[in-house]
Amino acid sequence: MTSDLSNKFLAAVELEKTRLSSRRSLLGKSAFIGGGAALALAAVPAFRVSAQDEELEADPYFEDDGVNILNYALTLEHLEATFYREGLATFAPTDFDETGSVYALLEQIGEHENAHVEALTATIEELGGTAVEEGTYDFGYTDVDTFLVTAAALENTGVAAYAGAAPSVAVLAPSLVEFALGVHSVEARHASFIGALINDENVQPFPNAVDSPLTPEEVLEIAGPFIVSDDAVATPEA
Repeated sequence: MTSDLSNKFLAAVELEKTRLSSRRSLLGKSAFIGGGAALALAAVPAFRVSAQDEELEADPYFEDDGVNILNYALTLEHLEATFYREGLATFAPTDFDETGSVYALLEQIGEHENAHVEALTATIEELGGTAVEEGTYDFGYTDVDTFLVTAAALENTGVAAYAGAAPSVAVLAPSLVEFALGVHSVEARHASFIGALINDENVQPFPNAVDSPLTPEEVLEIAGPFIVSDDAVATPEA
């Protein structure tokens, strides 16, 4: 039996949404995340070197299932792809700068997220799994500034989520390690570009020398409140 990680994701989202008191607190956290502080990047972690490396283990959150970890990534990519599609349809190119060049680059980022969605969906289907579908989201931005702060939060969360899932990918889907690392580096480029656009001392394009990963539970806390519902997700079998 293959359990549905995305259903667990959404269940945790509902619990997290009740904890957050307002959209203002969410956007405040988003700015904080964009600056890197909530990603525990304040200090460079120490690296342990030993004669024998410890064996990699998959995060139990993924329950030893390669399809689950791919659906975890797909859930985040749907979130990002929809964010750019809806946001860029809301604003005009000159809302970002006089020439519209920033808008064009944001469009390219959106195209990248769409490509990630398509690649992950195809891979899940090739493995005989069911790909989670796009849900309904509430991103809460009201203008260009809050759009960019939210974009920084999503991109930085994506970077840390891929880093956190890397050991599980190595164990559960080793043939996809190269793909996952490639997506991770692109998400980092997105985060850096958007961080450079924001005129806020808490949001930096590259705030620290070494990034720290996020666990699935930590990703839920940040990304969860953006998700309103996803009727396409089936209830897991008992």
